[in-house]
Amino acid sequence: MIRTFGVTADSQLEMDFPLEELHKKSFDWYWVDFDQPTPEEWTLLHSFFHFHPLAIEDCLHRLQRPKVDFYGDYHFFVVHTMNEETLEAEELDLFIGKNFVVTFHHTPVEELDLVREKLQRDSSFWERGSVYAMYQILDKVVDSYFPLVYKIEDHLNEIEDQMTFDMKHFSMESVFDMRSDLLWLRRTILPMRDLMYRVLSSSRFDLQGHERAYFADISDHLVKLTEIVESNRELTADIRDSYMAMNSNRMNRIMMILTIVSSIFIPLTFIAGVYGMNFENMPELNMEYGYFFTLGAMIFVGLAMLVWFKYKGWMNLFKQ
Repeated sequence: MIRTFGVTADSQLEMDFPLEELHKKSFDWYWVDFDQPTPEEWTLLHSFFHFHPLAIEDCLHRLQRPKVDFYGDYHFFVVHTMNEETLEAEELDLFIGKNFVVTFHHTPVEELDLVREKLQRDSSFWERGSVYAMYQILDKVVDSYFPLVYKIEDHLNEIEDQMTFDMKHFSMESVFDMRSDLLWLRRTILPMRDLMYRVLSSSRFDLQGHERAYFADISDHLVKLTEIVESNRELTADIRDSYMAMNSNRMNRIMMILTIVSSIFIPLTFIAGVYGMNFENMPELNMEYGYFFTLGAMIFVGLAMLVWFKYKGWMNLFKQ
């Protein structure tokens, strides 16, 4: 489907007009949106607009890394939107000229609908031209990243607040899932940040002073998003390290408890083993109270070791 939006020379707004009207009427600037186009509509990029074959190839072969290419009197942008459910990147291509914007995308892009509604609602934006329309599109795309990043950040903060030494029902799967989500976001946000840096630093993208301020604002948002993503990735690493340290401490406690139990029963086992040997000449076997004396000695040794361990503070392990 192809949707059109144009502002005529007499400041009149026209929408959803045939492409042929672009040659018949005088437009100050116009916006053509290739929304999930058919193969027949793809050909218009070459036959009607005469865009460069390499740019058209990038449109048709997704998924390209966010970038900007300069072709004569127009610029070609590849930007990424994010799927809210899967966090997978979805490509949005823009051709920006002095008096036109052409967008091309294979999947629905909600941000474009928001920009179209805003331009349609406020006529004061019409005279600002195609560069301002491009700014609005990029701004809405970048702003859509924030809820995704903040959602992950809030979840990580909840996990961090709930972490205690005795985490019997805690699972690291959710942390690893969020770390994977942050990686998906990072793969989109960092190239977008580099793209905006190139726009602001390139002399081939001629921006006026007030226009540069708008794009600098988008760049600041991307820098902020980058810092949040990197901070959250470090937080997931800290949670992982804390979890491993607590598991190690828990294992050490278990081994200490087993050591205490073993230490108590080793001398008792030795005594029982000695008197379990089948020799004929064992004087203690003929004692009238030998069994009770030996049993009492075993109880005394066991209690003595328990008192010693309690004195050393090792018995506190059983209270944790």
